[in-house]
Amino acid sequence: MALDDKGRLNIPSRFRDTLKERGDERLVVTNFDKGLVMYPFGEWLELEKKASRLSMVSKEAKAFLRFFVSGATECNMDKQGRVLLPPVLREYAGLDKDIVIAGMLNKIELWSRERWDEVLRMSEESFDEMTDVLSDLGI
Repeated sequence: MALDDKGRLNIPSRFRDTLKERGDERLVVTNFDKGLVMYPFGEWLELEKKASRLSMVSKEAKAFLRFFVSGATECNMDKQGRVLLPPVLREYAGLDKDIVIAGMLNKIELWSRERWDEVLRMSEESFDEMTDVLSDLGI
């Protein structure tokens, strides 16, 4: 996938179709782990409810809210299925032309090709270590 000159990303049709089926074509995009994460609006509202229950005296909760929630931007799809990614989010994630779009159950992750390759390599290297945790979850 690629961004156009205006910073718009064409959402793949399989993701658009799923959003339409759910009746939720609005998206919320925010910073995440050197990439971006995009939630359908309904999923984002659920995440906000959970986040609102975090302790406001917890250093970790405050850091999470300041970074993850404060960076969130609603991005509506146009008639061609494109979303305009704000420049500050594109800069944070290092997004330019070559973008990886990865579906992750209830959200979509957006990565620069270089960062995706690195994240995927690290995930592969630690996969064997994760199997115990996955087994405990019944996966």
